[in-house]
Amino acid sequence: MTLRAAILLTFTAALAGCGGTTTRYAVPSPLAEEAAPRIASKYGSLEIREISLPTYASSEEIATRDADGAIVSEKTLLWADEPSRAITLELSRLLGQMTRAQVAAEPWPFLDRAAAQVDVRVEEMLADEIGGFQLSGQYYVAPDSGIGGRSGLFSITVPIVGEGARVIAAARGVAVRQLAEQIAREGLR
Repeated sequence: MTLRAAILLTFTAALAGCGGTTTRYAVPSPLAEEAAPRIASKYGSLEIREISLPTYASSEEIATRDADGAIVSEKTLLWADEPSRAITLELSRLLGQMTRAQVAAEPWPFLDRAAAQVDVRVEEMLADEIGGFQLSGQYYVAPDSGIGGRSGLFSITVPIVGEGARVIAAARGVAVRQLAEQIAREGLR
C-alpha cells in the first residue's frame, strides 16, 4: 500500500467515525378528526400566527430539564420538523377539527381576511426530570373587527409514561391538543 493510499484510508476512517446517527421524532396526532370535541366558535375563519417559542424550544434538539434545573439537549435526538412550524400547523389542524371553522396558518392563503387571528407565545416547553411535559405561556385572539379581543394564560402538564424521546414527542402532542381545546373553549366563544 502506498503512503498516499494509507493516508486516504486513515482520513476516510476518521471521517466515518465522526458521523453519528441522528434520530428524528415526529409528534403523533393524539386526536382523530372523528374524536375531536365539537366546540362552537363565534369566528368562521381563523388565522394562526407562527407560534413563538423560547430559544431552547425552537431548536431542532429535544430539550429536557435535569435534576439540577439545567435545560439540556442531545445533538442526535431531534424533532422531525422545526418546532415552531410544526406546532403552528398542529394547532391550526386541531382548531379546525374542533371548531369546524376555516383555519389556516399564516400567511393567510385566502382572498378574504380571517375573522380573527390567534397568537400563541410559549414561555416553557420541555420535559422535566419528574416525568412531566410542561407547556406554558399566553394566547391572544384578535378579531378582525378590533372589538372583543381575548387573551388567556395556559399552564399544561402532561405525564410522561415511559422513557425516551418517543414518549416526550407523544406528550408534546397531547399538550398541544389540550392547548387547542383551551383556546377554543375560552378564546373563541
